[in-house]
Amino acid sequence: MIYQDSFTLETRSHGEMQDITEKVRAIVRASEIREGTCHVFNVGSTGAIGTVEFEPGLQQDVPAMLDQIAPPSRDYGHERAWHDGNGHSHLQATLLGPDLTVPVGDSDLILGTWQQIFHIECDVKPRNRTVVVTINGD
Repeated sequence: MIYQDSFTLETRSHGEMQDITEKVRAIVRASEIREGTCHVFNVGSTGAIGTVEFEPGLQQDVPAMLDQIAPPSRDYGHERAWHDGNGHSHLQATLLGPDLTVPVGDSDLILGTWQQIFHIECDVKPRNRTVVVTINGD
C-alpha cells in the first residue's frame, strides 16, 4: 500500500530550522499503514530535510556549520551565472539533501528519543515550501 500527502511551510530567512516531526507523524497515522517506510521530500533546490535533536543550541549550530562549509558571498559559478546571491544556498541544501526515509512501525515513526525531523531553509529569502510525505508498507 502507498499513501501520499503534503504540507506547506513558510520560511522567513536563511538558516531557519523548523521541527516538522508532528506534521509528518500526522500523515503517517492518517495513512493507516502499520509497518513500512516514510519518505519525506522537500520540493525545491535550496531547502533540506534531516534529523537532529531539535533544541536551541543545534538550531544555531547546524546553520553555522553549513555557513562554514559553504559560506555566503563567495564567487561561486552559480553567482557568476545568475547573480542572485544564493550559490551557497544550493550547495548547503545539496550537502544535507532534499529527503529522508524513516522506518514506520505500529503506525508511527520509528525515531530515537531525542531525534526529530527538521526542515532547514538554505535560501537567502523567505519561501513557501512544499514537503511531500510518501508512506509505503502494509
